[in-house]
Amino acid sequence: MTDAIAMTPRVFLVDDQPQVLKALARLLGADGFAASTFDSARAFLASDGPEAAGCLVLDLAMPEMDGMALQQALNARGCLLPLIFLTGHGDLASGVAAMKRGAFDFLTKPVDVQRLIAVVDAAFVHNAAARQQAARRGQAGALIATLTPREREVMALVVEGKLNKQVAAELGTTEKTIKVHRARVMQKTGADSVAALVRLWDAARSE
Repeated sequence: MTDAIAMTPRVFLVDDQPQVLKALARLLGADGFAASTFDSARAFLASDGPEAAGCLVLDLAMPEMDGMALQQALNARGCLLPLIFLTGHGDLASGVAAMKRGAFDFLTKPVDVQRLIAVVDAAFVHNAAARQQAARRGQAGALIATLTPREREVMALVVEGKLNKQVAAELGTTEKTIKVHRARVMQKTGADSVAALVRLWDAARSE
């Protein structure tokens, strides 16, 4: 999958009923959404869909691997796609369980088309924000990874607001040495202030 395709939001539809897939794809397509259909959870897992941008609309009750099992598999992969359960077999317990595991929404068949479109729109916005955060986290992590272990220790204490002499005392070294490490940290990370260093540190650890 090319980067351009991966970044184009799509609605991924997973349902074992062909007529449902066709109807949903047609309805969403009429509203301008690009849709990809899969007749099983395993087929979706084998695709590039879990790493793509957009959202996933899936049935709860499916043979071999149901919607809840697919949700667990995607959670284990760290998939960022918002999951929208759409099922005719849903009950309150299933909905609560799905939401606790991070589902974006839980809708029942027959679904109101405008309601589905509104949820998909919101899911796209949510996914875009999650992907941006993940990108920032990755970039920040990559910069911090260029630091030596000692430089990371210095950075951790600096972002806590400690002065050079306090960092030196805690690490058992001189203030002059800490100034050198701190300068290297700023140079390697590209941070031009302690505030920028804090933002970088927080971004690397954001969830």
